[in-house]
Amino acid sequence: MSKEDVALRIGGSCASNRSTGGGGLLADRLASARKHYFVGRERELALFRSALKDAPGAPTVLVVHGPGGIGKSALLQRFAADACAAGRPVVSIDTRTIEPSPADFQRAAVGVLAADRPVLLVDSFERCRHLEPWLRERFLPSLPAGVLVVIAGRLAPDPLWTADLGWNDVLRVMQLGELDAAESALLLASRGAAPDRHAGLLAFASGNPLALRLAAEVAVHDGADNMVWTPCRTVVEQLLLRLVGELPSPAHRRALEVCSHVQDTTEDLLRVVMPDEDVAELFCWLRQLPFMRSGRYGVYPHAVVRDSLDSDFRWRDPEQYKSMHRAIRLHLVERIRNAPEKEALQATSAYNYIIARAPWIRPFRGSRTEGGAYEEPLRRDEWAVVTEMARAMEGEESARAVTYWLDRQPEGFRVHRSFSTGELLGFMCWLRIDDIDDGMREADPVAAQAWETVSRIAPVRHGEHLGLARFMIHPDAYHRPSRAWDLVHMRFTYELMRTDHCAWSCLVHGEPEFWEPVMAYMDMFRADAGPLSRTGHALFCHDWRVDRVDEWTEGIAARLLSGPPVAADEPRAREGALTREESDAAVRDALRCWLDPDGLAASPLLRLRLLQGQPEVDRVAGLGELLSKAVERLERNPRTRHLHAVLIMTYQSSATQEAVARGLNMAFSTYRRHLARGIDEVRERLWQWEMQGHVPD
Repeated sequence: MSKEDVALRIGGSCASNRSTGGGGLLADRLASARKHYFVGRERELALFRSALKDAPGAPTVLVVHGPGGIGKSALLQRFAADACAAGRPVVSIDTRTIEPSPADFQRAAVGVLAADRPVLLVDSFERCRHLEPWLRERFLPSLPAGVLVVIAGRLAPDPLWTADLGWNDVLRVMQLGELDAAESALLLASRGAAPDRHAGLLAFASGNPLALRLAAEVAVHDGADNMVWTPCRTVVEQLLLRLVGELPSPAHRRALEVCSHVQDTTEDLLRVVMPDEDVAELFCWLRQLPFMRSGRYGVYPHAVVRDSLDSDFRWRDPEQYKSMHRAIRLHLVERIRNAPEKEALQATSAYNYIIARAPWIRPFRGSRTEGGAYEEPLRRDEWAVVTEMARAMEGEESARAVTYWLDRQPEGFRVHRSFSTGELLGFMCWLRIDDIDDGMREADPVAAQAWETVSRIAPVRHGEHLGLARFMIHPDAYHRPSRAWDLVHMRFTYELMRTDHCAWSCLVHGEPEFWEPVMAYMDMFRADAGPLSRTGHALFCHDWRVDRVDEWTEGIAARLLSGPPVAADEPRAREGALTREESDAAVRDALRCWLDPDGLAASPLLRLRLLQGQPEVDRVAGLGELLSKAVERLERNPRTRHLHAVLIMTYQSSATQEAVARGLNMAFSTYRRHLARGIDEVRERLWQWEMQGHVPD
């Protein structure tokens, strides 16, 4: 390489310091524009400037890493400008322009040897990752004293750097993260995005500078007045190209699509969706990606990568998207129902996350910029605190109701705390009400009105209860989206899926107009109950005897791709659901008509919720099958096996009871006793299945 080439390499990054008779170089304008549009990174700039000045304790080698689009190249350009301003020559290497070999790297860096106290800036080092041992052990130690080196790449450096004690005093590693909200807004403003569009753009880009710039460019020319800004296909494609790039195989793409859809990804979850793949290898690959993070419950991508991947998959292949969603949903629902409470609550949070992937739902979720929150049971020493919180937010009537329920169902209260400080953010209560009395009417008129409202439509039967979400009180975000309010939804979903014999679930909302689209999405209708209190709360309800949990989750999945749903109407008053007394009374007559479809067609047992949603002829056949299964269960149990024969010979033959007793070699009184007991067993089993909502295998 000639001296002229060396001089050009050293001086190229400092072109803005020179001028010509023609009014300067294009590089001058580029450098000026870069400085004008550069925002944030004050911590990184301060560290670099201290290194430029050889301040005590300042590093000699800086390693900057972060995912694509996070601003590494822009930061290096700003470092170059600061170095030139400080009078230090700059040598820049972009590894995308050289062969990734020691010889080519040394040739590109030769200017370092010909300058006084130069600054070496290396960009896109992930392309030369295999050179890292050589760089650490051979190249960098051979540089003369006074050289300042900055290496930028997508991947974090090998731990061997910090394992070598010799590097402790000279090396500093900086992970480049997203811009904060203020910096992001400043970048959008510098690109001409109108302030009223910032909220949607910030929610999409999540502080990623590349996403912010692309989104701002589109928004400036997009006059649509959408409540929720969503990126066009061009923005999504550009982001995926720059942030993700080419993928090794279809299996790797599928793993990344799963990871973008869920809250956290584990090998276990990948195995559910991809049972025929080597999920251990795929998970190892995922966790090494530069835009992936590791959390307490698995790995997850940066928000803008997640949203872009999920949006692209939903647009590109809707049927496969729904298939993936269904496999994940079924897995999570099973975990919610059967896992220990702590694991089930985590699965509930994950379930609520996947059903909120539609863009229109995001404004109803807590902001990504908020601090995290967690739920725990209310402590006895906090009773007075939550009572006073209710009084301050909703008045004396609410405080009196809190006191009433604290004395009767303290286990139903949950508090929400800040992860970072432990501060009490608010609380809620999940009540189980199976009856009402004058004391409740006086102490909590809202709960009483909820009971009377659902009773008008379809009364709660014996053995069932009303589940009521009550007192969702958060002073800093009262009945508005927040991370703490997400915990309200988590508890609500958890209770619905875990509780047996819940006839109705109701939610008392203080902002009903705002939340109505989400309530309709969750198949909760707004009851025509009038104002529930002076604060204007409204009641949203769901009858679980009409739609059971499996049907409910299928309905939500069907609405996931269809946009904001129309508010559901309150169902008309219908024929009351069958009570326990009516069911028991109908079993004997139904057994007499066991083999007679015309007789079964008149049975009150056709009102069992186990038989709903079918044509009448199918319900009649279904009732006959239910009776057969209930009687068959008697034969499986040694304790009741003898009762099976009594019922079969009594109701599947034309013989008189006396003849049946003789055929069974029983005294008639013994036969009548066994017959009554067998009928009672069938009654008990039918009602147990009715309460469970399904017939066990």
